[in-house]
Amino acid sequence: MKILTFAATNSRKSINKHLVKLAASKLSHTEIDYVEINDFDLPIYNIDLEEEYGIPNSAHAFAKRIKQADAILISFAEHNGNFTVAFKNLFDWLSRIDRNVYQGKPTIMLSTSPGAGGGKTVLGLAENGAPHFDGKVVGSLSIPSFYENFDIDSNQLTNPELTEKLENVLSVFQKDLRVNKRFN
Repeated sequence: MKILTFAATNSRKSINKHLVKLAASKLSHTEIDYVEINDFDLPIYNIDLEEEYGIPNSAHAFAKRIKQADAILISFAEHNGNFTVAFKNLFDWLSRIDRNVYQGKPTIMLSTSPGAGGGKTVLGLAENGAPHFDGKVVGSLSIPSFYENFDIDSNQLTNPELTEKLENVLSVFQKDLRVNKRFN
């Protein structure tokens, strides 16, 4: 099974990249397609650009990566309680190709931040919005106080309770993937 995996941020040093890579490393019997959204250069979306030039090839390339995946694993960075501009812009372009951005793929949504909220606000926005874009969220988890609960050098959570929560979310995800693969 192929899992499209990315952090919804353009920061090169994002803690959400650490989290999503850790989560992906815990998935067994899968092919991980890790994507840097920085590799999909897009102008800021507006209808005038779309009408004059069409939808950029990089947006089509990202949509193709979603289509080729069996599932999606995302970790959302939070900027002022919302999506990063880079992700929102990518999402806007993708929605112009097909409103069903998530293409019905089983999806795990994660988030972390340095603060005690752990990106819960953006995670809530992502989870609540996903069904409107053919998203099937099978699990989510917010990791609070990233630097207190994560060892960047070993790329591991140091908090046993959070480790167990992450493993439980990923276990449900993998069970869902096996069931869907069997019946599709």
